[in-house]
Parts: sequence; C-alpha cells; structure tokens
Amino acid sequence: MFAYGFVSVVLVLYLAAAGLDEVLIGLLLSCALFGDAAVSLWITAAADRVGRRRMLLLGAVLMALAGIVFLSTGSFLLLALAAIVGVISPSGAEIGPFLSIEQAALSQLLPDERRTRTFAWYSLTGSLATATGALSGGLLSQLLQNGGLTDLESYRAVLVGYVTGGAVLAALFACLSSRVEIVAPAPAARRTLGLHRSGGIIARLSALFALDAFAGGLVIQSIMAYWFHIRFGADEATLGAMFFCANLLSGLSALLAVRIAARIGLIRTMVFTHLPSNVLLCLVPLMPTLPWAIAVLLLRFSISQMDVPTRQSYTMAVVAPDERAAAAGVTGIARSIGASVSPALSGVLLAAPGLLSAPFYLAGGLKIVYDLLLYRGFSRLRPPEEHPRI
Repeated sequence: MFAYGFVSVVLVLYLAAAGLDEVLIGLLLSCALFGDAAVSLWITAAADRVGRRRMLLLGAVLMALAGIVFLSTGSFLLLALAAIVGVISPSGAEIGPFLSIEQAALSQLLPDERRTRTFAWYSLTGSLATATGALSGGLLSQLLQNGGLTDLESYRAVLVGYVTGGAVLAALFACLSSRVEIVAPAPAARRTLGLHRSGGIIARLSALFALDAFAGGLVIQSIMAYWFHIRFGADEATLGAMFFCANLLSGLSALLAVRIAARIGLIRTMVFTHLPSNVLLCLVPLMPTLPWAIAVLLLRFSISQMDVPTRQSYTMAVVAPDERAAAAGVTGIARSIGASVSPALSGVLLAAPGLLSAPFYLAGGLKIVYDLLLYRGFSRLRPPEEHPRI
C-alpha cells in the first residue's frame, strides 16, 4: 500500500510528461484496472488449490514487472500491455489479488465477533501506508525538481521506488506462515467460481459493488491529483501532503466504523456514512479556492471509507466458510471491472472544454444511487453476530 500511494500522486503527471494526452492516459488507466480484474480472477481462483503464499508472491512479481516496463518505454501499446498483465495502482487504493486472499486467510483464523474490528485495523494499516507513500512520493518528486532534475526525471525516480516496493513485498510474502493456507473444504455438489449456496447473494452484492467502483473510478487519486494540478496549480509536494492527510483520515475512520456498526449494524453503517460523503464529493469542484477545495475533500475522506471494513466483514459473514476466498475474489473482481471502465470516461471529460469537474458530479451521484440500492436490497440480511442470542 505504501508503493501504491507512492506512485499514485505522480502517475498521471508522469504519463502526461512522457507525451500522452488525456484521452490516452484515461484509456491506459482503464487498461490497468481491467487487467487487475483479469489477473485477480485467475490468481484468486487458483489460490486455494495452488497455495495462497505462491499466488501472493506471483502478484508481487507482477507488480515489480509493471513498474519496470513503465520505466523503460513511452510506447502506449507497451504501457497498455504492462498495465493489463502487471499490477500497478493508478488510484492509490488496493488492487490486485492481495486483498481477496488476505481477507480469506484472516476470516479463517478469526471468530465472528473479532472479524470487523480486525478488518478495521487491517484497513487502517493500509491507509496509513498509502498516506505515507503519497506524502513521500510527492515530496521526493518536488525535492528532485528543486535539485535540478526535470519533471520527467523526478517522476521516474518515484517509479523506481515502486519497483523496489514490489521486490520487498515479494520477500515478505515468501516468509508467510503456512497457517494462511486453506483447510480442505467439504466437497460441494456444484460450484460456480468457487461458490455454491451463496451464489445469488454474491451476484447481487457484486453488481452493487461494481456500480460503486465505477463511480469511484471516475475520481481515483491520480485523476484527482491531476484535477487539483490543472484547476488550482497545486504542486507535487502539496498533492502528496493532501493525500497523506486524506488517507490518514480515511484509515482512522475505519476504527470509528467498528463502534458505529456495533450499535446500528454493518449495512446501516455502510449506507449512513457513505451518503454524506458523496454529497461532499459533489461539493469539491464548487469550492472557489485551493484551501477550501482541500478542506471539503479531507472532510469527505474522514467518513468516505467507513464502509470499507464493514463491507469486507459483511461479505465474509453472509457466505459459507468454504466460500470466503471465492466470495472475496468475485466481489473484488466486480469492483475492479467496474472501476476499469470509468477512468477512460474521466479522460474524455477532462479533455472536453467546460467538463473538467464533471467526474466529481457524476461519481457523487452514482454513489448515492448505490447507497440507496444497497440499503433496499440487504438491510434485512444480517450477519451472525447481529442476530440476538438466546
């Protein structure tokens, strides 16, 4: 997550400095997210059979290879191929197979009562790492430019850091305990993508999560960084500090989400915290100055991610234990597919006269629709820990 945040602040700026226009950049970001969906589907489907550690290690290798190709060429076709096959995060958010496999392993080792709290700390750790990475990437780029390097050269240095992060991650995954591996499940009569009795529930959740991710993909961190740079002239150091604070606030909010969920339930926590954050997202481009826009964005981040640990915990709770890896994988792939399409649309909107801020309005509106549909469809389906005990 440090590496994701590290590269996300400068990724679009790097591609623009390398000669790509907004439309090609948006298309390339969509290729990255679409490729993540395909790679994740393949890796998560094989993880329980081949080994979770092996698949996590493969994901880390693909992450490093993607960074190497981005460093080595300015060809759009080669960059698109690397984005599809490799693992690179244009959003600063979790992509690739890591989250699905790690969620399944954690759920395997935890009682129901501890699952949401553990996922909240898991989310906080990732957010802190992303925030630190964003701050470090922005500051490093700015310092190198102040030292005499060109913009393009400073962005390349950040990409070197991303490759290094992939190598370190591979070494860490190689040291994982065998306790993360799956206990052999009981045979099921029929499975689709690893699911049996929970297929209908996961299909409905996946459709909703894809809608939410499509909306979020319109304003991924790289695109927001580019928007703040064009709209207000924010430099790399300012962007890095802004996203450091944003990711820090979103991570800390995960812990508050645990307390709220204990009182009102997982679904209500997801919806009732997500709705106001989406209103704030629509307000960001309406702010007249950079400080005001940053303030509204940070306020939005302080509540926007409360649905992350609750969503993850809810998904693990409403499926059978031997479906958890598959459920995390399928819903994760749905989110990746949803998010893979929208950056290309954002690229078109950013390039169109008068539509620079349109991604914010469209994203906020679609996310509000997602919240309402989620509450309507799942408010009555409660996880085991919310049922009264006799």
